[in-house]
Amino acid sequence: MLYERGEGVMRSLPDALEWHKKAAERGHAEAQYRLGFFYLSGFEAAPSGAETWLRSADSSRDDLRKSVSALFPNGVAVRKDYSEARRWLAAAAQAGRPDALAALGDMARLGLGCAQDYAAARRWYLLAAREGSATGQFRLGDIYYQGLGEAVDYNAALRWYTLAAKGGDIRAKVALAFMSLVGKGGPADPARAAELFAEAAEAGDARAQYNAALMHLKGEALPADIHKAENYLRAAAKRDYLPAIVNLAELYARGAGMEPDLRESAQWYRRAAELGDVSSQFILGRLCASGSGTPFNPAEAARWFTLACEQGHAAAGHNLAAHYATGEGVDRDLVKAAQWYRWAAEKGVVASQTQLGRMYSSGEGVPHDRKLAAYWLDRAMQGGDLAAKTSLALLHIEEDGAASDFSRGEELLLEAAEGGHADAAMHLARLYSEKAPSPEKSKEIVTWYQKAAEKGLPEAQLALGLLHLNGGAGAPDPAAAAPWISKAAEAGHAGAQFQWAVLLCTGKGVAKDYLQAVHWYERAAERGHSVAQYNLAVMLLKGQGCRADHSRASFWMKQAAEQGLAPAQKALASLSAENPQKNQASKSAESVAT
Repeated sequence: MLYERGEGVMRSLPDALEWHKKAAERGHAEAQYRLGFFYLSGFEAAPSGAETWLRSADSSRDDLRKSVSALFPNGVAVRKDYSEARRWLAAAAQAGRPDALAALGDMARLGLGCAQDYAAARRWYLLAAREGSATGQFRLGDIYYQGLGEAVDYNAALRWYTLAAKGGDIRAKVALAFMSLVGKGGPADPARAAELFAEAAEAGDARAQYNAALMHLKGEALPADIHKAENYLRAAAKRDYLPAIVNLAELYARGAGMEPDLRESAQWYRRAAELGDVSSQFILGRLCASGSGTPFNPAEAARWFTLACEQGHAAAGHNLAAHYATGEGVDRDLVKAAQWYRWAAEKGVVASQTQLGRMYSSGEGVPHDRKLAAYWLDRAMQGGDLAAKTSLALLHIEEDGAASDFSRGEELLLEAAEGGHADAAMHLARLYSEKAPSPEKSKEIVTWYQKAAEKGLPEAQLALGLLHLNGGAGAPDPAAAAPWISKAAEAGHAGAQFQWAVLLCTGKGVAKDYLQAVHWYERAAERGHSVAQYNLAVMLLKGQGCRADHSRASFWMKQAAEQGLAPAQKALASLSAENPQKNQASKSAESVAT
């Protein structure tokens, strides 16, 4: 037993087995039982100190491996051997060890080393139960509760579970708690169930701890107590009881009755994911992708989404497709993105159907195919996706030739816009202003741009601002234009940043402010806006809103010139001349306020 427990010596189950064998051969009933149990269970997966030593030995170091082998001559694992297990369990049973009879019943019930035989299992369990084995009584209760080779008999199950519980079998208490909870073998008695769950929970049973926690969370049959529920869930989770791990992660995420703790939540979701829970793998992927409760790690997110996909999680497939589409955490691969979108789309993920339809429409990752684009967009639209309805509308409107259906496209856009879809509202306004302009539509143009702008769409905010600025919404009104252009600029829209800088330079609708104008020209210039690059260069040359800086001016003038802006190309030639001409270059360069 010392080798088995690791008391005073390094724990080594093979060495323990050898000593049990010596005692068993001399007729020691406990040693015979332990020996049978060893052969029945095997211990290949349980790492002992010996295994750690052996695995740490470099296979290329023969001397080290020989030393380790000398330390552990009996090896580091115990292989299952059902024949030997039956032999020694039978000997232990003959010697008066009742639990050995129950173990023989387990072999018959599970078909270990023999054909599965519920009738034989029941006979073994009955012999064990009559000898006072709580394990035999519990197993016999299972036979009647589950109807294994017998008709289901809840009354018989209740009787045997009760005897087992009196004999100290914690599993029997848990079984009785479930029977009391749902009213099997007698009337439902939640209070009795709670009492039994609490007793078993205090004795360390993970299932009981989990169920007692649920009762404390709901305040059903046990007092509502979030902290006791948390303690029970943690205790069960530490025993790797998966339902408890998942519920604990959810509890920390929600913070119901306590402060949310996303870091703790992420740790438990990670443990559940490692144990193979597919929903937790998906959730952990999302947490890694967003950096919530765990460091931002798109590669790790993609790995967890992949694992969840291997178990058929459709939404994980959509997210994995998005990673391949954007190149976040994986090499960008539109072909793989399309494959995963199709996989998720075929499982009914509406967002994937929309994305796949768009890819067929654009020919990205898949061949351009209008029919397949329309098919997938229509499927997503039938699923209630307004984004798909918008994309399908544009497919009808923008397709060339006989496939074009302007009226159907307009109809779909109008439906999506009236449903509150910002992109649809913006495209409808653009449709009326570009492809179907008429005096009657001018008010609708403003209305739809306004709706899209109010939903925070920067492109619509800029368009609405320009309408007010240029008189497209009535008389020119720079004061009405300024707030919308400013919102779009703050949202990062390069064109809006340029226009906002122009307003600040000219003082239209807003107080003139060269310092802020330089700031916004620079932000737009950094996003590649050629005219902003040119205007910034001019202000840097003249020292407007900033200190004059010929070097930075040259840099931005070159950027604009390389994009083909004629005034920049002309000014760049002057800037490249000798120093005496610098002043002339500064005078000849003028901002382009458009």
